[in-house]
Formats: sequence, structure tokens, C-alpha cells
Amino acid sequence: MSTTTLIENGILNQHLIDPEICIRCNTCEATCPVGAITHDDTNYVVKADVCNGCMDCISPCPTGSIDNWRKVLVNKPYTVEEQLGWESLPTELPDDVLAAAQGTESSSDVQDLSQAQAVIAAAASIAPSASSSVMEAEVFRAASFGATTPPWSAAHAYTNLYGPKAAVTAIVVGNINCTEAGFDNETHHIVLDFGAMPFPVLEGQSIGIVPPGVDASGKPHVARQYSVASARNGERPGYNNLALTVKRVVEDHNGHAVRGIASNYLCDLQVGAKVQVIGPFGSSFLMPNHPRSHIVMICTGTGSAPMRAMTEWRRRLRKSGKFDGGKLLLFFGARTPQELPYFGPLQNLPKDFIDSNFAFSRVAGQPRRYVQDAMRERSADLAGLLRDDNTHIYVCGLKSMEEGVVLALRDVAQQAGLGWEELGSRLRREGRLHLETY
Repeated sequence: MSTTTLIENGILNQHLIDPEICIRCNTCEATCPVGAITHDDTNYVVKADVCNGCMDCISPCPTGSIDNWRKVLVNKPYTVEEQLGWESLPTELPDDVLAAAQGTESSSDVQDLSQAQAVIAAAASIAPSASSSVMEAEVFRAASFGATTPPWSAAHAYTNLYGPKAAVTAIVVGNINCTEAGFDNETHHIVLDFGAMPFPVLEGQSIGIVPPGVDASGKPHVARQYSVASARNGERPGYNNLALTVKRVVEDHNGHAVRGIASNYLCDLQVGAKVQVIGPFGSSFLMPNHPRSHIVMICTGTGSAPMRAMTEWRRRLRKSGKFDGGKLLLFFGARTPQELPYFGPLQNLPKDFIDSNFAFSRVAGQPRRYVQDAMRERSADLAGLLRDDNTHIYVCGLKSMEEGVVLALRDVAQQAGLGWEELGSRLRREGRLHLETY
């Protein structure tokens, strides 16, 4: 859909998000180039006066909840406040209401998107310059280089097999703290078994966990998304199970005490407990499967989950002797070594199998060091991999890391004489640079 077809004869084809199937993963808001998507504790919504119909958010959405539209009167769009209160999408306006609007002279005066956005902004009591300034701002957008298609050799991913209204039950068969014991910021490795129910997943996919109970308003909790941390043939090979990497949330990003609903629920589960699961989700953040393909993994904290999955699958292939794998280069960041998941097992992997680089930002008496710092230290090796068309790059972790990582890739490329705009666009186009931040 082009921006010129959003408006026709006084009718706005308004972009909306379906709250019933949205898993609140933040992908759409992170992807939107004009800042048209926002959210509260309940819903993700689209600002009618900002959305330009570019469609950048459609492909990355793991559930398809973002791909919804309703025809409304151009001067009466659904407001952000209305959308935040929805539990389901509204029905379509009757044809006679739309026809009456199309027949009015004032409606037909709106001929293009910029005029329509001015009308919408006025209806919402927002200055048109506020939305236009967002769209016209020229800033470095790391998200614009993230691929929305999988590598050409990726396996086929099954998605949305189980929705919010038809969750599948899994049994907890393992729950251990995979960070050093005795520290507040603990992260758990949780194994879920699906028994005879089919639940195929690939490395890089995610699932939704539905916490029991209701929220403060009496509504059932919405699902929380977690990346799968195990290989495609199960945490235990040959079994219908998978693993998750879950950090117990006890404070927000500002350090204020909070208690994460889903994370604490999961971290406290005992073996034998039943869990409601939806998904799987994701069809682009998938690993390559062709021989000699290289994988660069850049992550922080629980963003290590898909990297562990990819590493484990490559380890099993290597052990079988039936796959000629390329290089594995890992950049893994955390505040301290004690908070870094899987630190011990990673240390024990053969050096000729994976090249691991750690960065810690809160070690007493040492300068803060982030994954992008470690990347720049390995610029020569990274540059060599960037020159190779078999290299695939994966970034996963907090949203705050995304820009620094992509800027580091840009700097490494440019110092090596590789034009980043052309290279970055090609990496995106060929499904070789994937960003999954939250």
C-alpha cells in the first residue's frame, strides 16, 4: 500500500493493531521509521496522524496482529486513547456512513496524505508540525538495516500454530539458575515438554507464555514472549521439548522495584507444573543451514537465548561429522560475569569451534565495556567476515544496544573500505543482518 492510497474521497484506511493476537513484543514500535506506534501496559496502537503507510512494520510482526485496517471518516479516526482501551478490533463502519462521507464536498477536498494528516491532527487537537517533524527528522536508524526475510538456506519455520484462545499445555521438566548463585539478578534455564502435542521450533524463534490469573483491571494476563534457547531437535535431542532463558525481573530499567509477572511466575515453577504456551513465532530471525556459513552473534543478557540455540545446533552437527560449518563469532555482554547466563558452559566450548568475546559494564574497579567495544577490538576479523557473502549477523538484547552495535558494524566496514550504506542495505536485502531487540 502506498501513502497515496491511504486516503480516498474523505475516507482514511486507518492502520490498527489487533489486541487479541498481539503479544506485545515491541517489534512494530522498534521498526516504525516515523514513530507512529506507541503503547501502554495493555495495548500497542498506531497514531493516525503520524502513520504514513510505509508498511515497514508488517513483515517483522511475528503474529500478524499489525496487519489490520479499518475505513473511517478522515476527520474522525480512532484516537490513541480509544485504541488503548480496546480488547478487540472495532467492526467496520456501515457502507451507508462511508458513502455519505464520500458524497460531502468537505471530505472530497482531502486529496493527499499530507492534507489528510493535517485534518487528522486537527481532529486530535495535535499540531500538524508535531507529526511532520517526526517524519522529516534525519537520524541514523539502526533498525532500518534489520532484515525481515530469513537467510536463503534457513529451514522452513512453522508459526502461529497455537493462538491466545487455543494455547497448548506444556510440562516443566527442568528449572535451574544458569547464573552464579547468590546474586539478585538471577536467570533461569527452563525446559518445557509438550508430550504428544506437535510444537516444532527452530533456532531464533520464540514462544508466548500465558501467566495465570488476571491483571489489576481484572483482565486475563496477556502472553509474554520468550526466545527459544534450545536446538530444533529439543533441549534433550529426540524429545518434544524446548528451553527458555528467563531473567527474574525485580526492577525496571530505572532501578525501581517491580515484580515481573511472567518472569517470576516462570522462575518459581517446580518440575511437573503445567504452563500455557502459544506460538511459535518468528519466520526471519533464523540461522543459515548451508555449509561454510559463518554466524556472528551479538547479544546481552537473555538475548543469548537464540545464540545458545544456534550454537548448540552447530555443536551437534559438528559432533555428527556430517556438516562443514563456518566460523562462529560471539560477542556477549552483561553487567558482571556473575550475571552472564551460561558463562561456565561457554568457557568450556572448544576455541576452534566458537570464538567468544565477553564485555562487562559494571565490574568494580574496571572501565565500562560494552559489546560494541569488543567488536571494535576485533575489527580486523569482523571486516574479513563482512567481506564474505556467507556471513550472517544476529543481534539480540535490550533496545539500547541496537544503535551502538550497528554503528560499530558501520565503522568497521568503513575502516575496511566497505561502503556501509551499500553493504548494510545488501545485508538486509539478503537476510543476513537480523536485529531482535526489546
